[in-house]
Amino acid sequence: MATRNAGKVRELRDLLQGLGIGLLSLADFPELPEIPEEGATFAENAATKAREVARLTGLPALADDSGLEVAALGGRPGVYSARYAQDRTQPLTPTDPDNWGKLLEEMSGVPWEQRQARFVCAIVLALTDGRVFTARGECGGYIALEPKGEHGFGYDPVFWVPEYGRTMAELGPEVKNRISHRARALAALQEILVSLKDEL
Repeated sequence: MATRNAGKVRELRDLLQGLGIGLLSLADFPELPEIPEEGATFAENAATKAREVARLTGLPALADDSGLEVAALGGRPGVYSARYAQDRTQPLTPTDPDNWGKLLEEMSGVPWEQRQARFVCAIVLALTDGRVFTARGECGGYIALEPKGEHGFGYDPVFWVPEYGRTMAELGPEVKNRISHRARALAALQEILVSLKDEL
């Protein structure tokens, strides 16, 4: 998987259980360069990463790009979700609390009914022969008034899931791995993974 994000790797390993597919991450290939995310969409970023990592490693590569889109902010932070607070922390990389802290400040005073948001995930599988497969998943909710919960990563503590009446970070991995944007994108890709299992 074309990421060094341990949280994403852990989630994906859990989601792939039972398929008999071994998963390596960029942590297993420390010599690989950083691949810039310069696309305008999640799908563009994921495709760039997957293709490049497949080319560099000679192995099929799975890349995702995901983030949070907030209606009241015109879809921000979007593709900038992981570095949303970079303007406040540079030259340091922003932490998760930096990012959701900035978001909560920007959402201060926005009434509950206008706090709709969605997690979006695009997953791209690139094979070494040039074939590329794409899937997308979404999870809708609201931006909470304050952070709650100890599970997950990223914006999970401030993403309120209406069906459960809790933040994503309060739900724990078993529930999150069923309803998350990444789980839904991977479910859409699962048939392809099964059909390609002998090639992976």
